[in-house]
Amino acid sequence: MNTPKAGLLEPQSRVQVDLSAFGQNVRTLKSLTPTGTRFCAVVKANAYGHGGIQCAKTALENGSHFLAVVRISEAVAMRDAGITAPILLLGDALPEQVSFLATHGIRASVADIQTARALSAAAQALNTTLKIHIKLDTGMGRLGFLHPDVVIKESGQAAGIGQAREIAGLKGMEVEGTYTHFAKADMIDKTHVKGQLARFNDMVAMLADMGIHPEIRHAANSAALLELPEAHFDMVRPGIAMYGMAPSGEVDITGHKLVPIMSITAKVIYVKAVPKDFSISYGSTHVTAAPTVIATVPIGYADGYSRLLSNQGQMLIKGQKAPIVGRVTMDFTMIDVGHIPGIKPGDDVTILGTQANERITADDIAGLTGTINYEVTAGLTGRMPVSYV
Repeated sequence: MNTPKAGLLEPQSRVQVDLSAFGQNVRTLKSLTPTGTRFCAVVKANAYGHGGIQCAKTALENGSHFLAVVRISEAVAMRDAGITAPILLLGDALPEQVSFLATHGIRASVADIQTARALSAAAQALNTTLKIHIKLDTGMGRLGFLHPDVVIKESGQAAGIGQAREIAGLKGMEVEGTYTHFAKADMIDKTHVKGQLARFNDMVAMLADMGIHPEIRHAANSAALLELPEAHFDMVRPGIAMYGMAPSGEVDITGHKLVPIMSITAKVIYVKAVPKDFSISYGSTHVTAAPTVIATVPIGYADGYSRLLSNQGQMLIKGQKAPIVGRVTMDFTMIDVGHIPGIKPGDDVTILGTQANERITADDIAGLTGTINYEVTAGLTGRMPVSYV
């Protein structure tokens, strides 16, 4: 069997992640916390699309103490890659996973008493001890024990913090931490997040009254790390800001010099001159108003490039913006380059990032598609190869 020449395997579109910039972002964020505050790098969802293992290693090299993921498969991959730092599992832990969690230093989140009982029983059966972090729901409405003020006592689904009292007596578990997650820390109006903060402090005191004294209290996501110092506690837990993106349009990160670490590039694969009244792509949703030149770029919704960018997104070529015309298809997107002379196959196209003096950000794409920057990068499908610099 003949092996194809290396050139034949060169991708026509690719993702590049700047790990040097990522490390600098981590150091910048760490510098905003008091001495002794632990740093937990949230690298869930393949590090928001940037590469979980690579970003985890870089975060640790730049001073992170903990890592956080949601799926146990992510934690397994990190251990297989030789990462030994503590990992907090933000999602559900199952009894059958206790052996792996305990022996590999992975902390389980406990958000209800049923989970606590099941994990305790499994740990005792294995004669091991599992470190856990108790999740408190202070206003997110997702996972965690509730404050007594909002518990509907007659409900069979009540999950008040009073149930956590039992955890103090459960064997096979060590309560290492307790935490909450803010729903509106990324908004200018901090009323809601300060209410959550007050409930968190209140609930930590309730845990102490039950004989539960976690070593690590943590609450601050990226927005709270940047704008709410009183939420730093014993550990901060940033995500999006490490990747150089703002938590929302209401959080200004420019003063912190955080740098976006991802770029997406491609090469033009086909160029054609077309006349006036020529229709482009499925549904003929774009018809040329005058003779022009159309370039085809090998990226589509199968790569995670949103179909909502049809007829409204832009790409950069020869340092200029070129509009997307017609619908984004599964594998290809067409751009109008009639205003840019000399376009030919093989020319570099920037889909996300900077070219010359022009720039397209994840926020730009999110604004056009009605979503958030998180989804732009986390939604990449993995079909494009990723290189790290």
